[in-house]
Amino acid sequence: MTVSITSYLLVALILFCVGLYGALTKRNAVVVLLSIELMLNAVNINLVAFSKYGLYPSVSGQIFTLFSMTVAAAEVALGLAILIAFYRNKATVNVDEMDQMKR
Repeated sequence: MTVSITSYLLVALILFCVGLYGALTKRNAVVVLLSIELMLNAVNINLVAFSKYGLYPSVSGQIFTLFSMTVAAAEVALGLAILIAFYRNKATVNVDEMDQMKR
């Protein structure tokens, strides 16, 4: 039994839409970061699917996905460090109250 590219794209679409909904509607910064990670994982699924089922199948999509995952891990580490520093100063992780740089 083989899985078609449509199945991969459908899963990636659903994952991206869930991440987009979470990033646009949630107020907790940790949930927003997790939603952004969901969107990045949807892109990674697309990269691997097109790498496998593309016109010239190769490993380049999977290698690019590994680099993307590395950048995403660094982004999460930096984002959590900023959130911890913000929480120590304001005692909240609510996105609506993150206006400290406006002053």
